[in-house]
Amino acid sequence: MDKNLVCIVCPIGCRLKVTGTADDLNVSGNICKKGIAYAHDEITNPMRMVCTTVKIKGGIHSVIPVKTDKPIPEKYKLEVVKAVNSIELTSPVKMGDIIISNLFETGVNIVAERDM
Repeated sequence: MDKNLVCIVCPIGCRLKVTGTADDLNVSGNICKKGIAYAHDEITNPMRMVCTTVKIKGGIHSVIPVKTDKPIPEKYKLEVVKAVNSIELTSPVKMGDIIISNLFETGVNIVAERDM
């Protein structure tokens, strides 16, 4: 495997070259050890925050912004959006309220990002 990544752990943005297999990765181009850990995680188990909106009745807007409270495995990101699109909230909702708990048994929650 040959893959090029840009490390996002710090503002330097090292250009990483990853070779080898998932069990034996060789990372070059990093200035610090954080780049090696980032490349390993990105290759073996990429995680993403998901930000989207949920329909809401009785609010000043028709949708309210929500996000995952911590990163979720990337393979679930489309399923997260589908789950969120299937619900409709009723105002009032407070920032930080859990909208959906324990998504796909991962321990990750969808939380409101504003009061409405």
